[in-house]
Amino acid sequence: MSQRPVPLDRLPDLPDAGAGLSRAQVAAQQRWGTNDIVSSESGGWRQVLRDSLRDPMLGFLLLTAALFGALGQWTEALTLLAAIVPLLAMDAVLHRRTQASSAGLASRLASHARVLRDGEWQTVPARELVPGDLVEVPPGDHIPADGLLVGGEALQADESTLTGESLPVVKRALPVHGPLPDRADDVHWASAGTRLLTGQARLRVMHTGADTRYGEIVRSARVDTQGRTPLQQAIGGLVRGLLGLAVAVCLVLAAVRLWQGHGWVDALLSAVTLAVAALPEEFPVVYTFFLGVGVFRLARRKALVRRAVAVENIGRVSCIVSDKTGTLTAGALVLAHLQPAPGCDDAVLLERAARAARADSGDPMDQALHAAASAVPSDRLLATFPFTEARRRETLVWQCDGGAMLACSKGAPETMLALCALPPAEREAWLARVDALAAGGHKVIAVAWRDGVGTETPQDEPSDGFRLAGLLAFEDPVRYGVREALASCLAAGIRVVMCTGDHPRTATAVARDIGLGAGDPRVLALGPEADLAALLAEGGRLDGVARATPAQKVELVQALQRQGELVAVTGDGVNDVPALRAADIGVAMGERGTRSAREVAPVVLLDDNFGTLVAAVAEGRQLFQNLRLAFAYLLLIHMPLVVGAALIPMLGLPLLFLPLHIVWLELLIHPTAMLAFQDLPPQGPLAAAVRGQPARFFAPQAWWVILGLGALMSAALVGGYLLAPGPNADAPHARAMALGLLTAISAAAVIGLTGLRRPAARWAALGTLASGVVLIQWPASSRLLELAPLHGSDWGLIVVALVAVSLAAAALARRLKA
Repeated sequence: MSQRPVPLDRLPDLPDAGAGLSRAQVAAQQRWGTNDIVSSESGGWRQVLRDSLRDPMLGFLLLTAALFGALGQWTEALTLLAAIVPLLAMDAVLHRRTQASSAGLASRLASHARVLRDGEWQTVPARELVPGDLVEVPPGDHIPADGLLVGGEALQADESTLTGESLPVVKRALPVHGPLPDRADDVHWASAGTRLLTGQARLRVMHTGADTRYGEIVRSARVDTQGRTPLQQAIGGLVRGLLGLAVAVCLVLAAVRLWQGHGWVDALLSAVTLAVAALPEEFPVVYTFFLGVGVFRLARRKALVRRAVAVENIGRVSCIVSDKTGTLTAGALVLAHLQPAPGCDDAVLLERAARAARADSGDPMDQALHAAASAVPSDRLLATFPFTEARRRETLVWQCDGGAMLACSKGAPETMLALCALPPAEREAWLARVDALAAGGHKVIAVAWRDGVGTETPQDEPSDGFRLAGLLAFEDPVRYGVREALASCLAAGIRVVMCTGDHPRTATAVARDIGLGAGDPRVLALGPEADLAALLAEGGRLDGVARATPAQKVELVQALQRQGELVAVTGDGVNDVPALRAADIGVAMGERGTRSAREVAPVVLLDDNFGTLVAAVAEGRQLFQNLRLAFAYLLLIHMPLVVGAALIPMLGLPLLFLPLHIVWLELLIHPTAMLAFQDLPPQGPLAAAVRGQPARFFAPQAWWVILGLGALMSAALVGGYLLAPGPNADAPHARAMALGLLTAISAAAVIGLTGLRRPAARWAALGTLASGVVLIQWPASSRLLELAPLHGSDWGLIVVALVAVSLAAAALARRLKA
């Protein structure tokens, strides 16, 4: 049993163990601060805006919008500014969520406390408690601060939100016959944020506010772990590279046009036109749009995304660290097995057990017994002998109809069997049944009864003459769908580690039940001084850890991250908050989860279904795949666009694209990139998780394919311009040929990359081709765009290019999905 140090230096001198503080002592003890979890901090909207603008992605969007505004391209500038608004809004919501998280954490504390001061019991605000206060806590109330239990019997506490222990935890008052010891066992401590289930406790306050165990969790929850995601960094690098290349090419083009003697106006027009075509503003805009689409699609799967970048990370998860209580299991004590003794049946066993349980008890076991039993006779209750650690049983004595007495008792099987006159062999058989049930992770009790206690109310608890009614086994059942969801995770190469503060035997039974470790799970039992990193380094498979503290959960997450895992953490309690913050993606339970867990986690499962997380991972992976296809399209269409816009003028020929042409092309490229790829369905099973690799859009081989295909399309575009009849004498015809090829390339890229598997992709390809034909062939629009209608042979070449690029893009799509 672990011990905690008693901070004797925090306590004033007290005349005896049952004394309260005087007014002067309270004033002196206020130097330790108020009993607040954490002081509220409000940075204001200016601080939120400053923090948001530190993101290089937002800075680039603002800079690019300003550049487009300076160039007179107000449509592009406004589009970029519109993309900035939701990002700023998300940061503002995240700021508000952090404040709400602190409020949610604080809501788990008692608002008032009954305290002994100046010799009188009085009720004061809980935030006014100081170390040394003597507090009285009735059953059902939250513990207001950390302290030593110095009074009370039959004490049980619900510590599930703090430690993950699913069953009630027995507590005992510290026998004090003089000065307090310098250390005390955990069983004598009560912690802020937990709830007293049974008994009436007296608590000597030791730690308040941020110094409590609850306060430590809150401080870790408030640490700002926001940072740019790997994919954001990859996009930033890609954009910076393309931006630098675009600026360099624009400067070179302007210098070449001046050297060729075209003058400053022509040089500026050439550079500006190329700049509009080459600036890679589509990449961050498309990324932002896809994240928004991902938020909507995950919401349809009952996964609420509170921070849009979580859509990116959830698709790259390679390891899930899952809390047990309330996540894999229902988080409720359920009567699972009944084993009546000979001469009894299930109904009699339940009736005797319910008679041994107080109806007004806060103990989940007593509540489960009354819920399972049919109507208990409304007899007169004569005496109650509550459960204590010394006796390890609880007995209720009833007066039945006709005046007969009935004593019903329940408790530890060893204790109850000793009260019954059983042959040794039969007793051993019952103990074997107890061991078998306990090995399955059940909490087992025995029930016995005795008739004819007497005619008057007994003063002492009956201790002999009992008959065994049987055994009852309770469990926290596995949630519906968890086994199937876990199998899907393992099939996709996603590692699952169960992490709980529960008993190792219970954790192992649950791990075996849900299929971890192929039915033979390896579950480590952690102690207070356990070195998780060393345990993991020892090698071997790890399916779960038990008796884990909140700090050890964080340590587990960080150790897995160092092994190259991208870790998702699921949880529902206050004890899960630090791990939810430390994870690459935190996932909270929406129905049962505490408000603090829901507010800290960027993803909340609205139905508390572990299977929903698996579906969200699949959705995230498909979204990432669709985003890669969209970026491949942007690269494929921009390479011939930029090469043609730069190379043709450098050869001393008339400009290939006029500003009006660029506007037309951008009006095609933007909606195509955002709409044609965002809703593509998955093909084949969920891809295997990838570990230890940096986030990137394309593998080196895919980059070579993209660059090679882009080079061929650029050569076709430049060749189409140069080989068109009379490129110098008939520039409109040459431009029409080049633009026809470019629209065909755009449509072909959509056809090949998407396979036209969604209506949006089909409409995008058809619309691109139709716009090219109409604008080039319709005399009015061709004159406006300074083009000339093409001949049948020209369109024949364009059709050949369309087919060839479609086939090449389809091959690229297969490589990207491999």
